[in-house]
Amino acid sequence: MTAVVMASDGSYDPVISKLITSLKEAESLSDEKDLGFLQNLLQSKELNALVNVHSKVAKINKDDRIAPLLSASVQILMEVLELLAPRCHISPLCKEVFHLLQTPHLQSILFAHDAIAQKDFYPHLPDIPVEVDEDEETIKIVQLVKSNEPLCAGAQSAEPIVGATIKTDEETGKIIIARIMHGGAADRSGLIHVGDEVIEVNNINVEGKTPSDVLSILQNSEGTITFKLVPSDGKLDQRESKVRVKAYFDYEPENDPYIPCKEAGLGFQRGDILHIVSQDDSYWWQARKEGEKTTRAGLIPSRALQERRILHERTQKEPNGDAKTENDDFDREMIATYEEVAKLYPCPGVFRPIVLIGAPGVGRNELKRRLVARDPEKYKSPVPYTTRPMRPGEVAGREYLFVTREKMEADIAASKFIEHGEYKGHLYGTAADSVKSIVNASCVCVLGPHYQALKSLRTAQLKPYIVHIRPPAFEELKKSRTKARARSTFDENNSRGFTDEEFMEMIKSDERINFHYGHFCDEEIVNDDLSEAFEKLVNFANKCETEPLWAPASWVQ
Repeated sequence: MTAVVMASDGSYDPVISKLITSLKEAESLSDEKDLGFLQNLLQSKELNALVNVHSKVAKINKDDRIAPLLSASVQILMEVLELLAPRCHISPLCKEVFHLLQTPHLQSILFAHDAIAQKDFYPHLPDIPVEVDEDEETIKIVQLVKSNEPLCAGAQSAEPIVGATIKTDEETGKIIIARIMHGGAADRSGLIHVGDEVIEVNNINVEGKTPSDVLSILQNSEGTITFKLVPSDGKLDQRESKVRVKAYFDYEPENDPYIPCKEAGLGFQRGDILHIVSQDDSYWWQARKEGEKTTRAGLIPSRALQERRILHERTQKEPNGDAKTENDDFDREMIATYEEVAKLYPCPGVFRPIVLIGAPGVGRNELKRRLVARDPEKYKSPVPYTTRPMRPGEVAGREYLFVTREKMEADIAASKFIEHGEYKGHLYGTAADSVKSIVNASCVCVLGPHYQALKSLRTAQLKPYIVHIRPPAFEELKKSRTKARARSTFDENNSRGFTDEEFMEMIKSDERINFHYGHFCDEEIVNDDLSEAFEKLVNFANKCETEPLWAPASWVQ
């Protein structure tokens, strides 16, 4: 028995008058009452008004003037209610806002807003139930409007068509649906599922044909595309996950020889936030860039696949020594692919420490000094410990806390330092209690540690906001430091300027930091002009205090 099912792309609304004409000509509708009911329904003002509203809503994302700023306002509402609840007995204003946010009318508006922002208004039609004899095969016919979406077969690709991939079943040799792209036409129809066998495409039998042959048929099709399919035994759950990750590498699908379909790939850069909508495939995830208005997801390499690639690249480079840029266990063990993230909301009275990392001489200590001097009551930097002798002009407890080597080694062994290191035979470090006391005093702790300290600083307890201070290109670096008469930090007495060799060492050190640790940074500042760099730092510090920002999901839970 054959079940005839009609569907269309979400951006196309069939003309109702044509449906009425089709109903009049339909031989299968022998019951005049059924025919009359359908005609009255299609001619009703209510249905036409709904179709009109749907058409306008579907076009919202094409108008940048009214594009939604976020798609999770209900989630934010719930988080705000949690923050307000304990304060209602203290502030009448909090109490009023708390009750206002719980009114059904306001919450209904936000639910409707999120549904539109997430494009959750596209129809998902269920399969028509049919009764068949056990010896008969169920067939479904699905008609889609050809759209600007990919349909690909293995490494072969076709012009954008319906948002799905096909392959040859290894055991039966039949053409089957291999993947449904979330948000694509096939997904929105709700009628095509992974594992469905393709029998015909536009009345052309595909038995014995290859996926490339099928793609050729689709490429030459105009208007609508009709699939005759044998439903799969089981239907995989196509619900989207809510996982967000921060990408720790650049990805260009057009340059990836292994991606199943280049046109279905999603390119991104390190630092982009990706919404992972499906992890069903162990090698290829489906994702969207957070905040982008597109409805269809794209393919990206899974964490397991990318880790395997990175390990392979390191293995290939190690014989020549090119991969050994840092003698550090943390660097070797950390394979940067993706990190699950969530929005971290500012908490009144509790400020995230600001951590400035960068190459020696790049200016991070001067930026730290200026930030503390701007508002000493708000920004504070812990006094570091050292075992070196006090120099003329220094005051104990101001520049450093001077202790014996035995004392500092014992405190290091007792894990009392959040970061420590040795320079020219002397130990230096920052005590954990010093940072905690600043945070507990409702001040902003400003740190400028060695970059390797990130492995002990980047914790759920501290939740640091990390800024990478970077040098400009060599010529600009030399010009700006010469103009500012900057003193070399490589000289203990600061009695001379930087040499060209020191500038080059600064740039190489920065590249090494960026390669190993750059993906951990929330922001970066190129310090080509100290005043401009400081202004950017102040803006970042203000943003950290006032805006919800992406952070490791473990910090939010």
